[in-house]
Amino acid sequence: MSTPRRLLARLRHLMAHGTAPLPELVRMVAAELVSEVCSIYVVRPGDLLELAATEGLKPEAVGRTRLRIGEGIVGLVAATGQALNLPDAQNHPAWAYRPETGEERYASLLAVPVRRAGRTLGVIAVQNKAPRRYDADEVEVVETVAMLLAELLASTGSAETAEEDISATVPRRFTGTQLVAGIALGPVLRHGAAHAPRRLLADDPAQELARLAHAVEAMQRGLDELISARLPDGDAPREILESYRLVAADAGWLKKVNDAIRGGLSAEAAVHRVGGELRDRMRRVADPYIRERLADLEDMVNRLLVTLDEGAVAVPVPPGAILLARRLGPAELLDWHARGIAGVVVEEGSATGHAAILARALGLPTLGGVRGVLEIAEDDDEALLDADDGLLVLRPEQEVRQAYARELQARTDRQARWAARRDLPSVTADGTAVHLMLNVGLALELTQLDATGAAGIGLFRTEIAMMARGTIADVAEQAAVYGRVLDAAAGRPVMFRTLDLGGDKMLPGSAAPAEENPAMGWRSLRIGLDRPAVLRRQLRALLLAAAGRKLSVMFPMVATVAEFRAARALLLAEAARVRPAPERLAIGTMLEIPALMWQLPELLREADFVSLGTNDLMQFLFAADRGTPSLAGRYDFLSPAMLDLVAQVQAQAAAAGVPVSVCGEVAGRPLEAMTLVGLGVTTLSMPASGLAQVKDLLASLDLPAFRGVLASIRRTAGGAASLREPIAGWAREHGLPI
Repeated sequence: MSTPRRLLARLRHLMAHGTAPLPELVRMVAAELVSEVCSIYVVRPGDLLELAATEGLKPEAVGRTRLRIGEGIVGLVAATGQALNLPDAQNHPAWAYRPETGEERYASLLAVPVRRAGRTLGVIAVQNKAPRRYDADEVEVVETVAMLLAELLASTGSAETAEEDISATVPRRFTGTQLVAGIALGPVLRHGAAHAPRRLLADDPAQELARLAHAVEAMQRGLDELISARLPDGDAPREILESYRLVAADAGWLKKVNDAIRGGLSAEAAVHRVGGELRDRMRRVADPYIRERLADLEDMVNRLLVTLDEGAVAVPVPPGAILLARRLGPAELLDWHARGIAGVVVEEGSATGHAAILARALGLPTLGGVRGVLEIAEDDDEALLDADDGLLVLRPEQEVRQAYARELQARTDRQARWAARRDLPSVTADGTAVHLMLNVGLALELTQLDATGAAGIGLFRTEIAMMARGTIADVAEQAAVYGRVLDAAAGRPVMFRTLDLGGDKMLPGSAAPAEENPAMGWRSLRIGLDRPAVLRRQLRALLLAAAGRKLSVMFPMVATVAEFRAARALLLAEAARVRPAPERLAIGTMLEIPALMWQLPELLREADFVSLGTNDLMQFLFAADRGTPSLAGRYDFLSPAMLDLVAQVQAQAAAAGVPVSVCGEVAGRPLEAMTLVGLGVTTLSMPASGLAQVKDLLASLDLPAFRGVLASIRRTAGGAASLREPIAGWAREHGLPI
């Protein structure tokens, strides 16, 4: 019998007769590994590690030797949660000498963290006098023992991860990044770590292998049912889950699980351990896309563990619950959403992650980058999630809770009022028509067209579906996606923006170029013109999807008229080859780069329409990276410079007979939308969440009166950084819902 299997057999026998004493455990591990030292350190109150048992070090050190977490090699392993395999430990920078242990005689050291449910309970270490690096089999043995030891320490209460004190009752505030706007108020549900196995060792490996195969099949069947029941055919989130399903069936990681079972672990323990190894490996990868897939991996491991644990009971979800997670995969998010959660907070995650894309399509308030919350929160703690302001408050004060409860009720009342106006025309109080359209990027969002009464789609972000898929689809697949968008629009206008990749939106497998300023680097149309085959495939797909219907295509990140001409020529060349030809082909441009302001006459002679992309336009106009937190809010859209720019574009475009729209985020904010209409822009495209409130405000707006006031405010600005206050003051005086 091999060493791992023999050791597991002995551990099984030891644990079958009750609680395994730590001294016997270290003697057993030292003997099986032919190691001169095996020691166990456990976490004590005050962030300390105490030597709890040893074979090889001086016995009198037990209970006396203590290290702070982060101190010494053992403390470093506890702090980082990563094993260290050192052939010459005493020359490592973190080495901390404790004379009472007598460990100065030992050169090599392998230290492995003892972790359970995402928390460190201790460290197990083996040492030898001879300098050597422990091989993979030995590391595997110690990692397996660490997993067993974690369950032992947790069941006996031998380790403590925190002290109970008054901090568990006082409010705690955390800040993060808005992934999906909205607010929620309710009890906390923690979902920070993999489902821990209840049975670790197995008597019959063949039976465990059969259980694993059955569980994998059941998990795949469950995913099929989830996808079919919750998402329509061809939807981008559906494609996310289908690609995720292929990962779940991957033979590579399942082979490792099978090998661990043959080594003596139960199916649950094998999945838990192999999943942990993959998780640790992925966590060390710098590539952001690979790290984003870490959430998918943990989702998959959890799902398989739950499937294996036939006696597991689903956690009940109280009304208005806010889910806290370290990371969250897409299938898991869809499960939780179906069970009624009201909001999500993740410690890790970005706006381009699969779960964030899905949450956005579901309209679920989501906050990302909220570090440390899982260690502080307890299940059923009351929490306030204000994703609008990037804030999470645990155990909020009564006054704060009441204020947000009133705001939630007010939002519910407003939604009811807005719903009643859904089918009414979008006009100002004086009868001026304003076209309110949607910004969308996923097929799942198309239902919002009818739900909001939108006039059409003013911005379809074609790259979002590609990022969700993880690759650029071929012509036929792209055409199918675009065709469904036009079908859902049912004759309403749709403005398709060509792929806006680069900067912070790189596809997997695409190495981001080394650029100091990626937002102003090789991205968007610049990539399309340098890689015309990719752009031409997309243009061909759009033309095929139109199938004789009207088609509007706009190019992003245009800096010169020459670039627009080049892109337009590619589209016209493809249009000459595709039949049936569109009933009408409109070719336009995003105006995001201020350089176009000095080329407007030439541009307006060739473009069929212009759409202001205010997100990029703002950052380029003020040389302020919109992703830099210290600059957030420093420059205002309602500044004289920005309003002058919009007014100039609108005036010149109106004279040339070229329609102008605004499709940046500001179009969905009532005060900014009112100001844009006051400047003459009557086509606004926005997220679905903003359309009803903008429509409600415009219905009460006396546009001629406001235009006179706005002109006066602009004339008397006197170098002000922002005109927000005088504009908002006028709106409040006239009872407008801003």
